[in-house]
Amino acid sequence: MWSCTHYSSIVNHFIWLKRMAFKLKAIVVFSGGIDSVCTAAYLQKRYDIYGITFSYGQKANQELNVARHFSKILRFREHKVIDIEFMKTLYEKTNALTYSKMHIPSKFDYSIVVPIRNAVFLSIATAWAFSKNANLVAYGAHIDDQRYPDCRPKFSNLLTKALNEGEIDGIRKGLRKKIKIWSPFVGNLSKGNLLKIGYNLLGDEIFKTWSCYSQSKIHCGKCESCNNRKMAFDQANIIDKTRYKSD
Repeated sequence: MWSCTHYSSIVNHFIWLKRMAFKLKAIVVFSGGIDSVCTAAYLQKRYDIYGITFSYGQKANQELNVARHFSKILRFREHKVIDIEFMKTLYEKTNALTYSKMHIPSKFDYSIVVPIRNAVFLSIATAWAFSKNANLVAYGAHIDDQRYPDCRPKFSNLLTKALNEGEIDGIRKGLRKKIKIWSPFVGNLSKGNLLKIGYNLLGDEIFKTWSCYSQSKIHCGKCESCNNRKMAFDQANIIDKTRYKSD
């Protein structure tokens, strides 16, 4: 005869397995910056997270190591670092984030807009999502990214339709799940809002995220992204413990 305790443990294990089997999956475009780390942390309660990080020839290659670090902290189910460095040659001299001879500005300038970067990232992430049977693809665009066309909900909504249409037969046959592209921008969250969420979940680990556009081991403290980082901490009323070269 089984004891009540033994029977109860089997039932509880069965319930756990059932929950795990039906837990949703999300593919998160993951740079290791405040936005993507906080987005992944925010989604973690509802989804198994699969992170995808891109090496596209960016000057800020330090972010790749930071992304690997946070993939472990956040216990991703899987984390892939995808080499698409050939994109640097296609971008040629059009943007400051990949072209070595262009100066990185301290405030927004169109020279830091990498042509349809998010379209490239999200398309590749969606290919993985269809393969993993995930129904959510997320990236860290927020309402303060209004000046970037490929961060706006209008763009992500149109891309969602196009990518689902590209797999519509598989979706209709039940071989693929219809995907939704989500961002904090869609959720009407600012960078400061997002930072508060991430800080509440991660504590001081948040200061290990990487925002800087320069090729450095310490945040330069001068580029547009570093300045946005500083403003986000200020807006969130969190003392910024990030090390900056300019301090």
